[in-house]
Amino acid sequence: MPNPFAFLMLALWPLVTVALFNRLSAQRALIASLLGAYLFLPESPAVFDLPLLPPLNKHNIPALTAFLVSLWIYGRPASLLPQTLVGRALVLIFVFSPMLTVATNGEPVFYGNIGLPGLGPKDAVALALQQFLLILPFLLARQHLANGGAQKDLMLALMIGGLVYSVPMLIEIRLSPQLNNWIYGYYQHFFGQSIRAGGFRPVVFLYHGLWVAFFAMTAAVSAFALWRNDKSHNISLLLAAAYLSVVLVLAKSLGALIFAVALVPCVVLLGTVMQIRVAILIGALAVAYPVLKGADLVPQDKLLAQAAAIDPERAASLEFRFDNENTLLERAYLKPVFGWGSWGRNHILDPNTGNILTVTDGRWIILIGIYGWVGYLAEFGLLLLPLLLLWREAVAMREDVVSPFIAPLSLILAVNIFDMLPNATLTPLTWLVVGALTGYAEVLKSQRLKQADTDALKWQSIL
Repeated sequence: MPNPFAFLMLALWPLVTVALFNRLSAQRALIASLLGAYLFLPESPAVFDLPLLPPLNKHNIPALTAFLVSLWIYGRPASLLPQTLVGRALVLIFVFSPMLTVATNGEPVFYGNIGLPGLGPKDAVALALQQFLLILPFLLARQHLANGGAQKDLMLALMIGGLVYSVPMLIEIRLSPQLNNWIYGYYQHFFGQSIRAGGFRPVVFLYHGLWVAFFAMTAAVSAFALWRNDKSHNISLLLAAAYLSVVLVLAKSLGALIFAVALVPCVVLLGTVMQIRVAILIGALAVAYPVLKGADLVPQDKLLAQAAAIDPERAASLEFRFDNENTLLERAYLKPVFGWGSWGRNHILDPNTGNILTVTDGRWIILIGIYGWVGYLAEFGLLLLPLLLLWREAVAMREDVVSPFIAPLSLILAVNIFDMLPNATLTPLTWLVVGALTGYAEVLKSQRLKQADTDALKWQSIL
């Protein structure tokens, strides 16, 4: 169980957020408050479970505080919702579709002697609030990180965060994942999953070692992007990128390492538009995966054979994931539109003990099981939308007008979407990137339309 210090840190973070907004610009304060909380605050089960509210934790306390402080300092924004009709619709569906999930799940579910309750009005309110708190970083980033300078600040923060986090990572690689236990009084996952290749992979204060490795990958890619777009090609940036790459290798995550090997050449060699196109391809493949899976078009046997050729242990893990995905997808098809809702109703339970027999690893299968295809398309649609918007604007405008940092951020977002197939790596940093890219795409569109109006007036005056 978490010790008192864990809850104290959660309780004090709103004061940290207020101090950051008082000392820094809005964009830097938002980045620092959410990134710092994500990296250093304790994971679940360290939460404040208040009546009628979803659990308040390290993921939503900083965002809620930043939202309230932003309202207090800057006033109510012109609109919290995206400018595009599709974006607005996706946000509203994302937040409010759980109410329809509750409305279609009023009946209890029974597994032999074990029963799960039907959902009621309290669940509808709690789930909608949970969705709103989840998407708050997106709404805030769209408001405060909508300029080119903010894109660079975000990448710089990811690199610096990676450099700072490398210290506790290296400690845990050497001594085993113990920092969360030493400081907050508990271990946040299964210790056995941190043992890899005769050593340990770090967990630090995140949910799992895979989350740590993915963050190390984003930090390394950010460092390479900063070096590529620095006019003087500062050697310190290249050294930072090389160091973070070594730390990533030591983190012992094959998936994150593959992402880095794929992204770094793109970031270093390709232009802005081409990077965004690659990002759209990766993101679109990820979004299409559940459809292909449901149509039995995913070559599971071939993938398992390839994995076995690399590492039999990883092949066994992949086969376990596939088996659970198939079982959970069959369960989800019983309520395909709005899903089964909360309380574990999307799982298969042991009819005698009530123990959950299925494992939900990928974010996509969690969404389809709980919120149905409507919830899945709303969330993954929001994640993919800024890539499409940016591609349209980057093609329409001169490349030197567009911030070069939107391209590597787009690639990082795309592989994050792809990583949600095997893992549930949706974090506040994901939404921060999505909001920053969406806001910048809207700024570019406004500039393009304004320039078109100016050009039209010039031609009218000439004629």
